Amino acid sequence: MILGKNKMMKIGLALILTSLVLTGCGKDHQTTTQTDIAEAKTYQWKMVTSWPKNFPGLGTAPEKFSQYVEKMSAGRLTVKVFGAGELVPALEVFDTVSQGTVQMGHSGAYYWKGKIPAAQMFSTIPFGMTATEMNAWLHYGGGLELWSSLYKPFGLIPMAGGNSGGQFAGWFKKQINSVEDLKGLKMRIPGLGGEVLKRAGGIPINLAGGEIFSSLQSGALDASEWVGPYNDLAFGFHQVAPYYYSSIWHETGTTLEFIINEKAFNALPSDLQEIVRVAAKAVNQDMLDEYTARNSNALKVLINEHKVELKQFPSEVLLTLKEHTKHVLNEAAQKDKDFAKVLNSYQAFLENARDYNDLTLKEYLQNR
Repeated sequence: MILGKNKMMKIGLALILTSLVLTGCGKDHQTTTQTDIAEAKTYQWKMVTSWPKNFPGLGTAPEKFSQYVEKMSAGRLTVKVFGAGELVPALEVFDTVSQGTVQMGHSGAYYWKGKIPAAQMFSTIPFGMTATEMNAWLHYGGGLELWSSLYKPFGLIPMAGGNSGGQFAGWFKKQINSVEDLKGLKMRIPGLGGEVLKRAGGIPINLAGGEIFSSLQSGALDASEWVGPYNDLAFGFHQVAPYYYSSIWHETGTTLEFIINEKAFNALPSDLQEIVRVAAKAVNQDMLDEYTARNSNALKVLINEHKVELKQFPSEVLLTLKEHTKHVLNEAAQKDKDFAKVLNSYQAFLENARDYNDLTLKEYLQNR
């Protein structure tokens, strides 16, 4: 049968269109397959911490992070959490993550002052910012960018990983009635607060949390700060030190940190990277909420059930510590340009925040 010219042209056009459709379907199918393969790939991470496993607040925060990540990623990224001493000692978290032995850590930046003096400011400064102010500086005042630049040479990415709020001055075996009582005092106190105590004649000692009770009991320590009522009750410090000082001075809004091995983070697809960021922010806020809720109840237990004697530093002691703080910060800034850069940013933000909060929150709290 001989077909007409017009009909032949229509058949040819139909064949071309069919071919194009089939080719397009083939490309779509290939793209979908590649995406499916990427989504099916799973990642198993390990996280080491500076806290006892599942310790209230500090130890449960990394566990919550792990749970959030696994749920949001539908199991594509899992993070197994190890408490202090399970894989590495509490104060070796930084090196372990930097070396790539594990992918993540949870700790406090002031523990690394021997490696990076300026790191201490991303945890807390005596007489410095509150928790709310710290979060604002980190996420909207350039703090996180400065923090990231400090950790980059070590192959690490820092993220805010919780805040315990203002911390109590701590537990003492003797009363502190004057500046003289600080001289020769062997006290567990990390970071810049320890340097300030040293200026006042004390002997700062940096210990992991799990070693504090036995050190107070044995006499290796005369005093120790830790966190506040919620955590202090859990460790039972009231059994070995009779005087509990509530004066907040050395840790006014202590930020904890997630540190992530940069190579491990960059190996994740972009959606899993975002899940990690979001989970860290969720934990950062959740910890502050938890401490705000739990501290008041724990303090009532300490006072009413355990008959703890709650005290405050005399104004003379606080004024002396504040004056020493100025000297410690200025001298550290003169020795280290990174410290000076971070301190300038920190103090500028604090000045603005203080002016606003004095006008609003301070007046409100006095009137409430």
